[in-house]
Amino acid sequence: MYTWESISGPGTIDDLVADAHAAGYPDMTVRRVHDWIAKGLLDQPRRRTRRRGSDKAEHSANQRRLLLLLLDKRQQVAHLSALAQVPLAMWLWWDGYVPTRQAQRAWATWVGRGRRSQEVAREGAVGLLEQVGHQLAGETARTRFERVITELGNGKALTVRGRAELLDVVRDVMEPESVFAASGLVRALGPAQAPMTVEAVVTRVEALCAALGRTVDGTVDAALLDRARAIHRASTAGYLAQRGDLATEAGQLAHLFREPTLQEQFDQAGRQLLLVLGMHLVHSRPRTLSDAV
Repeated sequence: MYTWESISGPGTIDDLVADAHAAGYPDMTVRRVHDWIAKGLLDQPRRRTRRRGSDKAEHSANQRRLLLLLLDKRQQVAHLSALAQVPLAMWLWWDGYVPTRQAQRAWATWVGRGRRSQEVAREGAVGLLEQVGHQLAGETARTRFERVITELGNGKALTVRGRAELLDVVRDVMEPESVFAASGLVRALGPAQAPMTVEAVVTRVEALCAALGRTVDGTVDAALLDRARAIHRASTAGYLAQRGDLATEAGQLAHLFREPTLQEQFDQAGRQLLLVLGMHLVHSRPRTLSDAV
C-alpha cells in the first residue's frame, strides 16, 4: 500500500496525481489538484527556474503527504468545505506542513459564503446551546436562541438594542424563569477560574459574529490569522497544564475537558479558530461611548 513513508521528497503536480493513483484514488486529476490549491486544501507549488526555460513547479514532500491524508479524510465528509479543516488543523498545531497563505484560503473555504456561512453560524448556535442550555429551558426559548444567533452570525449587525435582545435570549435558555425567577440566583457553569455566565455566553456570540463577519468580508489577512494561531497555541498550553483540575471543578461540563481524539481535533479546528479569532477581535477593538453606557 502506498503510504506517507513512500514519499521521500518534493514532486510535481504529475507526481501528486501519481501518488493518489498509487494510493488507490484513480479519480484524482491535474484539474482537481488545481481546484484543491485554489480552495487551500493544498499549497501553491514552488517554481523552479533554469538558465533556459523552466522546470515544472514542485510541491514539498509534506504537501504530497497532506494530499494522501486529504484523500483518506474525503471518504468521511460530504463537502470540500469540511475537508478544509484538515489543513487548518495542521496549520494550527504543527509547523512545516501548511503555510499561512494556504491557511487563509482553507479558512475562507471552511467558512464559505451564503448558505454555507449560515450553516457555520447555525452549527455554532446549536453547539453553544448544547453546552449552556438548561434542561428545563422551553422549546420556544431554544428555537429563538438558535434563530437569533444564526442571524447574527450570518451578518446581521449587533446594535445596542440587538445586544439587549441577545442578553434576554441567552438568559431564557440558561436561566429559565421557572427555575431562577423566585430564587434570584445567577447560573455559572464550569470551573470557578472561567465560569460560563450569561454575560460570558453573550461575549462568545459577539466573538462568533465578529469572526464570521470579517471572514465573509474578506478582511482576515495573514497577520490576523497568525496572531490568532499564536493566541491559540499559548492558551492551549496553559489549558493542558490545568485540564485535570478544570475537569474536576467543571461539574456538568466536565466532558468538555476530556482529551479529544485525533479525529475530533480535525473536526473541531474550524470552530476553535473561529472562537479564538473572534475573541481576539472583540477584546482588541476600541471601546466606544455606546460600549461604556
